[in-house]
Amino acid sequence: MTSNSVGDFVSARVGLIYNPLGGWFRKHAAQMQSLLATLPEIRQIQATSPVEFEQAVIAIIEAKIEWLVVVGGDGTLQGVISCLFERLSLDRWPEITIVPAGTTNMTALDLGTNGRAEQILTRIRQYVHQPGEVKRIKRPVLRIEQAGTRNVYGMIFGLGLIARGVKFSHSQIKHMGITGNIFTVLIVLRSLVGSFLGRPQTEWAPVHITQEDNTGTLSEKVYLFALVSTLERLLLGIRPYWGQEPAPLRTTFVEQHSKHFWRNIWPLIAGRGHHLKREEGYISYNAASVELWLDDEYIVDGELYHASSQYGPVKITADGPILFRVF
Repeated sequence: MTSNSVGDFVSARVGLIYNPLGGWFRKHAAQMQSLLATLPEIRQIQATSPVEFEQAVIAIIEAKIEWLVVVGGDGTLQGVISCLFERLSLDRWPEITIVPAGTTNMTALDLGTNGRAEQILTRIRQYVHQPGEVKRIKRPVLRIEQAGTRNVYGMIFGLGLIARGVKFSHSQIKHMGITGNIFTVLIVLRSLVGSFLGRPQTEWAPVHITQEDNTGTLSEKVYLFALVSTLERLLLGIRPYWGQEPAPLRTTFVEQHSKHFWRNIWPLIAGRGHHLKREEGYISYNAASVELWLDDEYIVDGELYHASSQYGPVKITADGPILFRVF
């Protein structure tokens, strides 16, 4: 990790953490570094790994930063907020601005961030020199807990084809330098094709999930994918949930042998699935918490993790909300 000294931070009220390995940043490194150099008023820390994110957050906390700019994608934001939750009570958090410079930038887009990374940095520079009105938005966060592991925090939790597609992207598509909406479309298509054209079970297997019903009975089902999120929409304007309950977690489960899957893809991803039936394999509801017993990989904001049922259920609840400044 490279940074200004912690002593330099103490007099600053604005901090910036950037990840030069983010998809967009990496493709436009010279331009991004040039723009960062025009912001000497903002103390900047480079971080590319969990250890460096933790060190960066410690420096931000010690400096009593009031406004934190995070330059990176969904994974970078997830790393930063996970460290903040571990070390700082929410009432002492800085406001956060996301500069969308990653391979995927779903949280930034959901908040209404309008423009490419270099445009957002330019607006931030103008705001630093001449403060004015700025949009502030609150969003709850997922807290993912399982005994024996550190808590993970983020905005999107995915299982089944979602996790398979992300794992595939880490090994192949991401290395091609594709980012943004095109990246997301390729991952979705690759997941569906891998599932329905007979790919090996170990590569594109559905996910086995055990849940407890209202009577306390545990039952296992096999799902193509499952999704839990606090975002209102994903990339491409996708809204793959249609629950109406007044609760912060949006959840959708699609069973392996759901009826008329191909016919129902569009209403499923467009949030128009109100006619889809639970008994036909389509489940979507809002909840305060979700508990899942599983032995499989899952993703949080594009980062892969593994759950083991020997440690009990994976419990997902809402935390926060986080206050964002949006440019």
